[in-house]
Amino acid sequence: MLTDLVTSAAAAVPAPAPAAPSVAPGAPHAVVIGSGFGGLAAAVRLGARGYRVSVLERLDAPGGRAYVFRQDGFTFDAGPTIITAPFLLEELWQLCGRRLSDDVTLRRMDPFYRIRFDDGEVFDCSDDADAMRERVARLAPDDVAGYERFMATSEAIYRVGFERLGHVPFARFNDMLRLAPDLLRLRSYRTVYGLVASHVRDDRLRRILSFHPLLVGGNPFTTTSVYCLIAWLERRFGVHFAMGGTGRLVDGLVGLIEGQGNRVRCNAEVANIEVEGRRATGVRLADGERIDADVVVSNADAAWTYGRLVPAAHRRRWTDRKLARARYSMGLFVWYFGTRRRYDDVPHHMIMMGPRYRELLADIFDRKVLAEDFSLYLHRPTATDPSLAPPGCDAFYVLSPVPHLGAGVDWTREAEPYRRAIAKLLAATVLPDLDAQVVTSRVMTPLDFRERLLAWQGAGFSLEPVLTQSAWFRPHNRSEELDRLYLVGAGTHPGAGLPGVISSARVLDTVIPDAAALA
Repeated sequence: MLTDLVTSAAAAVPAPAPAAPSVAPGAPHAVVIGSGFGGLAAAVRLGARGYRVSVLERLDAPGGRAYVFRQDGFTFDAGPTIITAPFLLEELWQLCGRRLSDDVTLRRMDPFYRIRFDDGEVFDCSDDADAMRERVARLAPDDVAGYERFMATSEAIYRVGFERLGHVPFARFNDMLRLAPDLLRLRSYRTVYGLVASHVRDDRLRRILSFHPLLVGGNPFTTTSVYCLIAWLERRFGVHFAMGGTGRLVDGLVGLIEGQGNRVRCNAEVANIEVEGRRATGVRLADGERIDADVVVSNADAAWTYGRLVPAAHRRRWTDRKLARARYSMGLFVWYFGTRRRYDDVPHHMIMMGPRYRELLADIFDRKVLAEDFSLYLHRPTATDPSLAPPGCDAFYVLSPVPHLGAGVDWTREAEPYRRAIAKLLAATVLPDLDAQVVTSRVMTPLDFRERLLAWQGAGFSLEPVLTQSAWFRPHNRSEELDRLYLVGAGTHPGAGLPGVISSARVLDTVIPDAAALA
């Protein structure tokens, strides 16, 4: 449920258009709250449509969840590391008369990632259809035909979910009803795991084909099977890494915005959205400064936007009660560390499956307890780009899904014991002698996501992508509460993940009038 760019258009990127002119000084003013990928993409699109744009970021540097930490000679991407559907980025550069390659070098990953099971067996995922078929045959020979059927189903879901749903703003319930026959035909009422299990029987293959919702904050056992499209999305467009780190994409987007004559302003925290009647008229900063705007776009967490920035008197649907009853994605525990030596047998992306799958996910999403075991995503960017660490060293981050803050875990006490437990597992499996090799370290917990990123409940991906919180049921891109207020990012349609948040900005093209109409 990500974008409406058709496959044929994405396959061949056209030459850049002439450079967009700088925005006229008297053009209508758009304020964008937050400089995550959704906010930056929205700013580029609004600038290309003639708006003066001010992006307001409360941190000292742009990026939001894609912030960059630099310490002791190491560079750590704080959040997104897996780039799919790069044509979505290319389109933003085209709007400014440039090519993505002018500013960013993308490296295609092979394999995408290595999945390591608890007993040490590994499975490499890639976009090579023949190689994948051979790997499936070695792992589960009786499931080869079922795997092929699943990939065909994934492609069919992609045709509807990716190409037809992502651009629909879902302002009316009828927008979803029109697509109901297609969704029913594709069994979108099933969960990701349920759909996978209907095609293959091997437990390990079921895990390999169903874990993708965790990349966007969902539980495979409750997330709508529409997200099975990710398997085909990766097959079709590959998985990429931005040389220099994901922060290079952030820098590139900021450069596009500034090239349009617009501005990204850091250390500017928005305290509330100003309202007259039922119309958003600007924002007020924490220091009291008021900034008037013809339109306001919030890239802040959707629940934070309604729960903290829009006055309660102006909320009819997203009331405090509804926000409290909504389901939020899991939290994230992330340990960033650098080592004095290199671990050259560790790939760029590794997913380390723990001994439990369904039960661990139930602990995280349902029971909301901090389990003693864990499954991990281990990121080693220096496998592809050694410049992210001093010579002879490696940069890592390891991510563990954990319950959000609704679980009541005291991370001021639990963070260090949890980090040590992860380090012990890594040392015993893929990073021998780790304790002696670590030379720099930092940790983020759900508490940091709440305090630093203003994530509701410290959730890593905003609202959980279950069927009853998708499409029309999700906070709308054009606010239901206020005129001239719009939402982008993980908490609105189409959802989390890099393609999702960039596509949420593309939806704005259909709901925000051109600048000329407001001039």
